[in-house]
Amino acid sequence: MLDLKRMQNNPDVVRESLKKRGSAIDVQEFATLDEKRKALIAEVEELKAERNKVGPEIAKRKRAKEDASDLLARMGEVAERVKTLDAELAEVQAAEKEWIMAVPNIPAEDTPVGATEDDNPVRRYWGEKPELNFAPKEHWELGVELGGFDFERAAKLTGARFVVSKGWAAKLERALAAFMLDTHLNEHDYLEIIPPFIVNRDTMTGTGQLPKFEEDLFKLRGTEYYLIPTAEVPLTNLYSGEVLEESQLPMRLCAHTPCFRSEAGSYGKDTKGLIRQHQFMKVEMVNLAHPDHSYEALEAMTAAAEKILQKLGLHYRVIELCTGDMGFSAAKTYDLEVWLPGQDKYREISSCSNCEDFQARRANIKFQPENSKKKEFVHTLNGSGLAVGRTLVAVLENYQQEDGSIVVPEALRPYMGGLEVIKG
Repeated sequence: MLDLKRMQNNPDVVRESLKKRGSAIDVQEFATLDEKRKALIAEVEELKAERNKVGPEIAKRKRAKEDASDLLARMGEVAERVKTLDAELAEVQAAEKEWIMAVPNIPAEDTPVGATEDDNPVRRYWGEKPELNFAPKEHWELGVELGGFDFERAAKLTGARFVVSKGWAAKLERALAAFMLDTHLNEHDYLEIIPPFIVNRDTMTGTGQLPKFEEDLFKLRGTEYYLIPTAEVPLTNLYSGEVLEESQLPMRLCAHTPCFRSEAGSYGKDTKGLIRQHQFMKVEMVNLAHPDHSYEALEAMTAAAEKILQKLGLHYRVIELCTGDMGFSAAKTYDLEVWLPGQDKYREISSCSNCEDFQARRANIKFQPENSKKKEFVHTLNGSGLAVGRTLVAVLENYQQEDGSIVVPEALRPYMGGLEVIKG
């Protein structure tokens, strides 16, 4: 949520940022609402001032046993008018809040301006594409042929966009998650959290999933509970409504959770395999940072995600998202895209964002500076470290052999009981 004072004092800045994002939200609508709100407040205050002035006069007349019916009648009119104005003010304030909750974050000044993913600049590459002297297969072909994936039984149990992983595939997914967690906890000083996988409406609102993206969520019927689309939601909101001490920052949190997404609007996309499923596992990083150091924290978070790919020997590139492709809550975002030989393309495997104080305002997360009495909002950051299923995809496609077997990356062998090659 944007700072209300920023909206009121710098509407042109907000208007320009929405233009850069390609948003159709009309800033004039907010300005109109805000002017009406100010006018209503001014009239209410004027009437209340009149009431405060007339009150003693009524008491004076009553003590002198003089007629005060005219003043009492006027005060009756004032009371009715104030009641009407209060109701109108509540409606305007609600409309104003609804408007501001629908406005995306303002991009950082150095975020590249663009309309679509085609405008995202590549910032760097790491490693080399594997040289395969045979036609590579896609991960879902390899997984099925080696007996690790069962899409048909998953469809029987639930429906499309689900998978049953078994044997080596289940173990490999578990190994990847443990490897990622150990790396982040031991090398990057993250604190492991196991949060609830079901959260309430306020929690979803705090990180920006609600009210705008409700169709993307799975909601429990008859409740205000939702399945989490990412661990970013419970981790960021863990300290909602609280005031942290400055010495507690940065607060780096990490979790391995299932994620549930309806994939609204993705009909026909990635219908095969693990790329776009309704349920998947992810290791998520969240940082509650001091505003003065949040962009340093973004670089460090991105580097932590990159370290996983580097340890696995997977070629990737880092792109910076342009204003038109960036997420609702983000001010600046880096995406890591891993190379998939079977698909012959780069695919997103991690997204690391600095949301500045946008989510903190929604979730009311503040800190108390040591040398100031005024509390400030923290900056929140989030990043995949990594999407476990997509990392499994990358391992299968990059380490496949001509005979259909899969070489296990050295970093994962201790987690796989020393297994070096998956042969099914």
